[in-house]
Amino acid sequence: MANAAAISRYLQTVRRLRPVQVYGRIWFRLVRPKANTRPAPPQRPSSETWVLPARRRSSLTESGQFCFLNEVGTALDSEWDDPGREKLWRYNQHYFDDLNATDAPERKIRHLALLQDWVASNPPEQGTGWEPYPTSLRIVNWIKWSFAGNDLSYECRQSLAVQARWLMLRLEWHLLGNHLFANAKALIFAGLWFEGEEARTWLDTGFRILKREFSEQILPDGGQFELSPMYHALALEDVLDLVNITRNCLVGLSQSQKVASEEWAQKVPEMRRWLAGLSHPDDKIAFFNDAAFDIAPSNSEIESYSERLDLASPIELDPVTWFQDSGYVRLSHPNALLIADMARVGPDYLPGHAHADTLSFELSLFGHRIFVNSGTSVYGTSVERLRQRSTPAHNTVTIAGENSSDVWSGFRVGRRASPLDANVSEEGDTFVAEAAHDGYHHLPGKPLHRRRWHLTPGSLHIDDTVSPADIAAEARFHLHPAIEIKQGPANCGTMFLPDGRTVAWSSDGGEARLEPATWHPEFGVSQPSTCLAIALRDGRLTFNVSWT
Repeated sequence: MANAAAISRYLQTVRRLRPVQVYGRIWFRLVRPKANTRPAPPQRPSSETWVLPARRRSSLTESGQFCFLNEVGTALDSEWDDPGREKLWRYNQHYFDDLNATDAPERKIRHLALLQDWVASNPPEQGTGWEPYPTSLRIVNWIKWSFAGNDLSYECRQSLAVQARWLMLRLEWHLLGNHLFANAKALIFAGLWFEGEEARTWLDTGFRILKREFSEQILPDGGQFELSPMYHALALEDVLDLVNITRNCLVGLSQSQKVASEEWAQKVPEMRRWLAGLSHPDDKIAFFNDAAFDIAPSNSEIESYSERLDLASPIELDPVTWFQDSGYVRLSHPNALLIADMARVGPDYLPGHAHADTLSFELSLFGHRIFVNSGTSVYGTSVERLRQRSTPAHNTVTIAGENSSDVWSGFRVGRRASPLDANVSEEGDTFVAEAAHDGYHHLPGKPLHRRRWHLTPGSLHIDDTVSPADIAAEARFHLHPAIEIKQGPANCGTMFLPDGRTVAWSSDGGEARLEPATWHPEFGVSQPSTCLAIALRDGRLTFNVSWT
């Protein structure tokens, strides 16, 4: 039986893949190209139109060490591929984000040493640093650093060309999504930083990929199609970078490429609006699917970057904003903001960053986060990674103790929930969002979860229904660590906000209980929190929150 379940899970996972992902994976594993180390093409003269890109916080400590994912490690002495480090940590080590981070000019001497050490310690083809994704991000970061007025040494210029040639041979067609987008972006950067026939080939390849991928990955409502606010912010940074470099190197573009660049720029307002819509009053992203702070640049950094590119038109969000192509809903009153997930888990062929969070939500009151999904602190294949992707780690209903979508391994999804009957309406000053999903149809009786949110100026009412009614179901409401909660003698109680305000809660359903939980605002961070768990009674639960 266990083998049959494993086979079913595997088939559910692979049957939605695109053919290029299947034969691309075989090709990627079997074909071992050789790096081309011939001399680099000449560097293209730069214009004066390059603007300062978005900055991240520094990843180099004052003592000269790396700090990635809140874990400190050695920065020099050729330790570029320590097997004792997690793969994501080593990836970050090879990105070179710090070249363009906050106060980067103050660390120029250390940056020069790091660049030279990387070239000397990472021969072509070998190690984590030559995998396509870190290669793509490193190419972009080195070129951004150069545009900021720094000179790459002869060895680094030569290495940059070898990296671009290598990337041409290792494009991630087997992964698609943000990886392939990053590959294309890097080729455009390399193709515009160098000049000549070889550089033109890189440039044209990058544009050909984005001609196919851009309209698919950036949805009509402005959202990035993997449906993660974090990856959306990264995609928006990518688009701003592409606009920046193409405006800086117009002389190297064909007419059709100039048109494509302007089309990318025209998409920026919708992408900025989506990011604002999926953010809380603290100007930070909500946690749906893989999401955490300080991986992408902050919202304020992205806005400043947009302003420098003259792409910062005013953002308008209505009290009821439904991003229908993405599936997210934003309901807001002056003191309350609710963001609801009525979305599919992600692209059918690419759900790697999905969580089993269908019909979850987040709520802010008076500028404070109240109910939060658990966030993301780890990648990989650990038990903790699976727990953070699970349905119970989110503000939604778990049926029969199972996940609404079968998240497994590190980035796999077997059967998956599909949203049904989604609708958003306004009834005076009451805003309503509702939907159902079929993520539990594999269970006996084909259970269906339906949820309705009612937001008024002073209250939130959530109605959950599970049919058939005789199946065990439980709703969870995860509180931000700064929120204290107390439970009264019945299924009611009080939440205490950091500013001293109180919020009342009550439920009409089964027994409510408080249990310990954790919140993960950044990679490598776990903060203790509290979860309110309430069983449904006869397939029903009404949860009420009220404030003055």
